[in-house]
Amino acid sequence: MIVSDNGSELTSNAILAWADAARVEWHYIAPGKPMQNGFIESFNGRLRGELLNYTLFSSLAQARAALLRW
Repeated sequence: MIVSDNGSELTSNAILAWADAARVEWHYIAPGKPMQNGFIESFNGRLRGELLNYTLFSSLAQARAALLRW
């Protein structure tokens, strides 16, 4: 099961079709309730604050390498 918010990147037809084809159950947290998924909300905040806000990636390979180092 994947638990996510209702962000547009996670409600697109492509993602929902993939989840259906892969037989992955999807659960959306209630709007305005990030504490329902606190661990990942904390992780995303740290990742953005410590890496993504300060780095301009020129390729997917560069982004992957930076994530591995982080």
